[in-house]
Amino acid sequence: MDGDELFAPEHDEASPEERRAAAKAGSSVARHMPLAARMRPRNLDEYVGQAHILGPGRLLRRAVEADRFTSLIFYGPPGVGKTSLAELIARRTDSRFVNLSGVESNVAEIRQAVEAARTFQRTRGQVTTLFFDEIHRFNKAQQDVLLPHIERGTVRFIGATTHNPFFYVNTPLVSRSLVFQLEPIAEADLRQLLERALTDGECGLGKILIEITPEAATHLVTMCDGDARKLLTSLELAVLTTEPDESTGITHIDLEVAQESIQRKAIVYDGDGDAHYDTISAFIKSIRGSDPDAALYWLAKMLHAGEDIRFIARRIVISASEDIGMADSSGLRVAVAAQQAVEFIGMPEARIPLAHATVYLATAPKSNRAYAAIDAALKDVATGRTLAGPPALRTKTRKKLALGSEAATEDETDYRYSHDFEGGFVPQAYLPEGRTYYQPGDSGQEKRVRERLDYWRAQFDEMRKKSD
Repeated sequence: MDGDELFAPEHDEASPEERRAAAKAGSSVARHMPLAARMRPRNLDEYVGQAHILGPGRLLRRAVEADRFTSLIFYGPPGVGKTSLAELIARRTDSRFVNLSGVESNVAEIRQAVEAARTFQRTRGQVTTLFFDEIHRFNKAQQDVLLPHIERGTVRFIGATTHNPFFYVNTPLVSRSLVFQLEPIAEADLRQLLERALTDGECGLGKILIEITPEAATHLVTMCDGDARKLLTSLELAVLTTEPDESTGITHIDLEVAQESIQRKAIVYDGDGDAHYDTISAFIKSIRGSDPDAALYWLAKMLHAGEDIRFIARRIVISASEDIGMADSSGLRVAVAAQQAVEFIGMPEARIPLAHATVYLATAPKSNRAYAAIDAALKDVATGRTLAGPPALRTKTRKKLALGSEAATEDETDYRYSHDFEGGFVPQAYLPEGRTYYQPGDSGQEKRVRERLDYWRAQFDEMRKKSD
């Protein structure tokens, strides 16, 4: 038994070269290995997507080519090449690759992998790249086991996660790592991968006579939603479940076959992660930006992904006051009505009042002046001296106490009832001079509010001048 057999954990995987060799030899293992696994890239030139971190001169490419890194964390949705990239980096840096899964591995296996890495380093001078798939599933104790070994250089650490590492990975581990966000693979890159899978005679489907229509190819590329694994899995299913033409031996993949193979589009969406927050952020900002079409798209994405409709309704109610506000106070009524309708009818019909409220708010005039005003007032309360109510605005009991202690004059405690005056308005001291929070804008109904308020504030100013 050699060193590899003695120390390599059971999670080690065959390299792309080994998978291709097995496929060329026609082994039963290769025949049963999924197309997505067989088609893993052998080098960075075969790797598709992620040009923003792997393009010429980009940080990750420079770090790998210079062999100057200790720890990396790849963060992105499924099927965008996190594991493949880790394998390529290990090969490019001539290091031993060990794969541990956050779903299956425990502390004992981590310690075993580290001990094996130490042995290989001592006896062969070979560095081990320890790849942690789904690192967010490892608990704090499991993640902490790695820290001293990363510090000593016993292993090179690469973690992969679909969750934001700044929330789901221990801070000490993140601080020791370069974090790279991988994006869904672009359609142009997916088409390239599809073509390669159809023509590769070793690990792909090149030994099978296949004709795929442009409509079918477009459907597969679009519906996989940037997930290369889903694309290759769907393509393989389409090919292997379609009988070839008896006369020509050609397997025809048309749109109908493609639709059956990939079926419903599976949106990458996590109920409490980045997709959740990014989508609702795009939704609210589209309403604020007066783009009903964009707002409806983001609403549709959330509904399709199964987002909590109460959460959507709450955000709509908030937006009605935050972004529309006094420019159209009916927006809040529409939003609250939609929220109540959602509670009353549920899905799928709840999509209709949600869409109603979304379009209303997106097309309404906008003002955040009331929102800004309450924040300004809260800041004054939190940071300044707390004001007592003016004597005239206090209760009758408090007025008597003020007069009895001679803390105020009778004039100061005299409250004038607004409805006793023409127009229902009379200027009197409600707040010390110089405190102005609400500044109406010119949008929608708020323009009329500004006109009224300008008149009233002029009366207040006149009253203060007389009192001075």
